[in-house]
Amino acid sequence: MTDRYASFVQSGTGRALVKRLGLPDPPRLRRHAPGEPILPGLVLLGAATGGRLSEPVGKALAAAGLALRDPATAVPDPATGRTPESAALVFDATGITESSQLRPLYDFFHPQARAVQPSGRVIVLGTPPAECGTPREATAQRALEGLTRSIGKEFGRGVTAQLVYVTRDADPGTWTSLEAALRFLLSGRSAYVSGQVIRVGAGQATAPADWDRPLDGQVVLVTGAARGIGAALARVLARDGATVVALDVPAAGDELATVANEIGGSAVQLDLTTPDAPARLAEHLASRYGRVDVVVHNAGITRDKTLGRMDADRWDEVIDVNLSSQERINDLLLERGLIPAGGRIIGVSSIAGIAGNRGQTNYATSKAGVIGLVDSLAPALRERQISVNAVAPGFIETRLTARIPLVLREAGRRMNSLSQGGLPVDVAETIGWLAWPASGAVTGNVVRVCGQSLLGA
Repeated sequence: MTDRYASFVQSGTGRALVKRLGLPDPPRLRRHAPGEPILPGLVLLGAATGGRLSEPVGKALAAAGLALRDPATAVPDPATGRTPESAALVFDATGITESSQLRPLYDFFHPQARAVQPSGRVIVLGTPPAECGTPREATAQRALEGLTRSIGKEFGRGVTAQLVYVTRDADPGTWTSLEAALRFLLSGRSAYVSGQVIRVGAGQATAPADWDRPLDGQVVLVTGAARGIGAALARVLARDGATVVALDVPAAGDELATVANEIGGSAVQLDLTTPDAPARLAEHLASRYGRVDVVVHNAGITRDKTLGRMDADRWDEVIDVNLSSQERINDLLLERGLIPAGGRIIGVSSIAGIAGNRGQTNYATSKAGVIGLVDSLAPALRERQISVNAVAPGFIETRLTARIPLVLREAGRRMNSLSQGGLPVDVAETIGWLAWPASGAVTGNVVRVCGQSLLGA
């Protein structure tokens, strides 16, 4: 689906009108392409006094092939008043233990606010408030969320901002997963992710032999894989080295076969709401692969009506497909030991599950339930070294959103910090990162892929 407004504002006439009238200005986003460097420039790394992460982060950035800017050169030129541009700003705020120590954030970011390259990245590193030693420290660390979300709305030009909380109880898995998170958040893979809070804990995580193929040797199940986000998911995961089991309903068989053949995966035609679906799926995975390393619950439907006009069938269908079928499949795959240690379960929620949506009580209920599934399963599966996360897409350009009335469609596109809709590949890249073996210490997270939507913010 073409965003004609975004194309128009890139023209000479469009640029002039946007500037004169103060219209939304969708930037061109930098997205990942195989073989390209993570960043097109230098990283400025700063830290508050007493920070515990700047040293390991510096090592991780160097391992990723990123060059650090000398802080001495990141100051305004006396002659021009201009600050040299950086491709990314990374600040270790773990040394801040009370609100009176928040000033270093201003001192670091203030002179850099106009010196971040288009589609640049801002990352602030903190300590989870629940792990802080005093109420004052927890207060100061919680304040970081307001900083990063505001930066995401202020810097413009496609710049994104994230807060990464890193556990105090770090183990080798923590550092591997932190490097994986940095590689994702600094790269074009995270083009439509902004204003997010990501938590990196302790746990099993394995760095890949080749970061360009971080899913080599992994068997990944993708439900709802015939079209839209699911098809993009299958392509991205296969690109990253996975053997993809693409599943969808029999009615989508032709499209499903096309996707599976394109990526060298296998196609499974199955209605997940039938009573024997979990057993049939488990038997297929066991006989063909012996396991499934990653389960991506992408299958979903909408049956929109206001609650007062909604019949019971619309309610039941949406809850069953979008939520209950996930629980049944998880339960059986876990019971049979088909998801091994180091495995991943990833659900697709929605900002509707966070903010609600008129005419979608059934859908919003199901998608909020996906978040509940993550919250409840993550601690339960930690001992089995299986991570559970979800993504929550906002307005994504698909055939479904193409059918939304024009005014609502334009509102959905513009009501975020990037002033545009996302693409299916943006959701796929985020799920791909959560699926990496290197991301094992990232669990219990719900990451919005919404361009920092105003809804539910």
